[in-house]
Amino acid sequence: MSDTVLEFIGENFNTTRRVKATSPRIVQEDGKAALAYTDLEGTKRFLDVSTLYPSDPADLKKTQITHVAQAMKNKDLDYINWIIRAQVDAGATIIDICVDEISVDPDERNEWMQWIIPVAQDITELTLAVDSSDPNTISAGLEVYDKSKSRPAVNSVNLEDGRKQLIGLAKDHDAMLFANASGRETMPSSAEERVENLQQIMAMMDEGGIAMDDRYLDPLAFPIGAGSEFSRHYLDAVKMIREEFPEVHIFGGHSNTSFGLPQRRVINDAFITLSIIYGCDTLMIDPVLNQPKDFIEFKLANDALMGVDEMCMNYISHLR
Repeated sequence: MSDTVLEFIGENFNTTRRVKATSPRIVQEDGKAALAYTDLEGTKRFLDVSTLYPSDPADLKKTQITHVAQAMKNKDLDYINWIIRAQVDAGATIIDICVDEISVDPDERNEWMQWIIPVAQDITELTLAVDSSDPNTISAGLEVYDKSKSRPAVNSVNLEDGRKQLIGLAKDHDAMLFANASGRETMPSSAEERVENLQQIMAMMDEGGIAMDDRYLDPLAFPIGAGSEFSRHYLDAVKMIREEFPEVHIFGGHSNTSFGLPQRRVINDAFITLSIIYGCDTLMIDPVLNQPKDFIEFKLANDALMGVDEMCMNYISHLR
């Protein structure tokens, strides 16, 4: 495993990201609508979202503004730079890039992925996780990826039909490979099923020649608002995977667990902390909302208290 205390996958550059049209961040002027934000230099800026803003006030409450997708369509480099740099500055070590909801047309999605990868690489030299439900979109992103700046990551292989090809793709492009515990036809319904699915993928990675340190396993975190047992399934799976595969990276979409609940940061903080205790060394989070620094310090302190960090040397050297 890496000497890095924890790795953080910034999840915010995803075209699924939405803000309510009724949000106070949406402002109107001269017949246009815009999403207001303050960039990292403290300047107030605006993302034009006029094409998404409803003309009928009756539609306001049900309208969601897909702001990342809109920034791409506008080719608003200021907003794109802000979304990515804010995660980097907060402590992300990998930036996830997903364009799936920018278009229903696969060819258009591929074109957008090939547009955004060079743009993102001009903003940061961190690893980008090329993320899509369509392997062809991942392949398109890897084709334009500048490996002189960073190694890519592929997000993600699972047991579903057509996903196995991502193992060969990762190998061909010297990419780190994310894998999730989805089954061939259904989502896992227990910790044991999660582990069984990932065991199969580990065997596939063995066959494909993926280095152990390049493997990132995701047991899948589901919203606890939909099932109170879901977080326990995830945490138990993390523990079992860590015991069986001590050298791999284990992560999850940790923000998923709080979906639909108020004060999501509170739930996220608790779940992320538990995930570290159970064996996660990588966290996929909104690093602006849930600060990486806090979890790094918790991990170092926990290792010192549990005797993992002999003589507290890692704790002392880091905090110095």
